[in-house]
Amino acid sequence: MLTEFAAVVACVVLAWLLAWSARRALTGEGQMPVLFGRRLLDGVLFPVLLLLLVYAAFGALKAAGIPQVLLRLALPVLISLALIRVGVKVLQAAFKQAPLVRLLERWISWLAWLTVVLWITGLLPLLLGELDSISWRVGGSRLTALDLLGGALTAGGVLIVSLWISSALEDRLLRSATGGDLSLRKAVSNAVRALLVGIGLLLGLTAVGIDLTALSVLGGAIGVGVGLGLQKLAASYVSGFVMLAERSVRIGDNVRIDGFEGRITDIKARYTIVRALSGRESVVPNEMFIGNRIENLSLTDPKVVQTTVISVGYGSDVDQVMQLLETAARQQSRVLQEPAPAAHLSNFGPDGLEFTLNYWIIDPENGQGNLRSDINLAILRALREHRIEIPYPQRVVHAVKSGV
Repeated sequence: MLTEFAAVVACVVLAWLLAWSARRALTGEGQMPVLFGRRLLDGVLFPVLLLLLVYAAFGALKAAGIPQVLLRLALPVLISLALIRVGVKVLQAAFKQAPLVRLLERWISWLAWLTVVLWITGLLPLLLGELDSISWRVGGSRLTALDLLGGALTAGGVLIVSLWISSALEDRLLRSATGGDLSLRKAVSNAVRALLVGIGLLLGLTAVGIDLTALSVLGGAIGVGVGLGLQKLAASYVSGFVMLAERSVRIGDNVRIDGFEGRITDIKARYTIVRALSGRESVVPNEMFIGNRIENLSLTDPKVVQTTVISVGYGSDVDQVMQLLETAARQQSRVLQEPAPAAHLSNFGPDGLEFTLNYWIIDPENGQGNLRSDINLAILRALREHRIEIPYPQRVVHAVKSGV
C-alpha cells in the first residue's frame, strides 16, 4: 500500500509539472480553456495526464509482481474525472451562456460517479447483464437495452469531440480577426461546426444501430415541412450564410433596419444582434437583411454628418454668426477638420434668420446626441458673449373695433 501510495503521489506531481510546462509552452493565460481551464488543475489536460501516468504505474507494479489495490480503485475514479472534465469543459466552450449547460454538467457528473460506484461494488456487471437481457426486434434485427445505452454514450462522446474540435477551430479563427475578416471567419467557423456536428450525429446514429438508409423517408418529411411551415426558419439560416459569404454587412457595421439603428455585435446562423447606442439590443432574423432594404452607415465610409439649426435676429451680423457656429463645432475633438464644419444661411424664418451647421464625425458608436448637445452649448455661450439675439416666436394680433 505504501508503494502504491508513493506511486500515486509521484504521478500527481509529474502530471502537474507536465501540465504546467505545456501551459507555458503552448499558450498564455486565458487561452485554451478546455485544456487548461481558468486554473491549471481545472482543465482537461491534468486529469488525462494523471490517468495515463497512473495506468503506466499500474502496469509497472504488475510487471514487478507487486499487488495492486489502491491503483485498481484509483483508475476508475480518474477515468470518471477525465470524462467529466472533457464533457463539462467542451460544453462550456461550445455553449458559453446556455442555461441547459449546467443541467448537462450535473447529468454527466452523476452518470460518471454512479458508474464508478457500481464498478467498485461489483454491481456494474450484473446491471449490464440485465440490460442485455431486455431485447426486442426492430425489423429483422435484435436490439437490446444495452445496445441503446452503448449507442447513446457513443453518440454523446462523438458529439462532444465534434464540439471540441469546432470550438478550437472557431477560437483559432476568430482570435485575431477584425472587421470584414471577422465576418468571413465567422462564416467558416459556423460551417465547420455544422459539418462536424452533422458527421458526429450520423456516427452516433450508426453506433446506436439505426440504418441510415431509413432516414430517407425522414428527410423527405423534413423537406415537405421546410417547404410548408419552416420557410422563414430555413430562409434565415440560408440568409445568414449568404450575408457572411457576401460580406454585405459585417460585425461592427452601423446599420438602420426596420426603423432600428445600431451596431452589429454578432452574426449567428439564424439571426443577427444589433445593439443601439442606448444599450438596447434587437435580435433581427437574417432573412430581413436579404429581403428588405437596409441602410449600412459604415460599409463604404464611416464618416457621418450631423446637423443643427439655429435662429438669430434679423439685425445680426451674418458673417460673424457663421464664423461663431463653425468655431463652436471645430473646437470639439470628435468633429473632423476635413471636411471642415460649414454654416449656411438656410432660411428666412418668420422670427429670424435660420442658419444650418453641418459637421462630420467618424465615431457615431460613441454617441451622437452628447456631441450635438456640447456643440449647442458652445454656440449658446458664443452668441450670448457677442450679444447676438436669439429671437422668441412673435405673433401680431390685430384688434378691430367696430362702431355702433
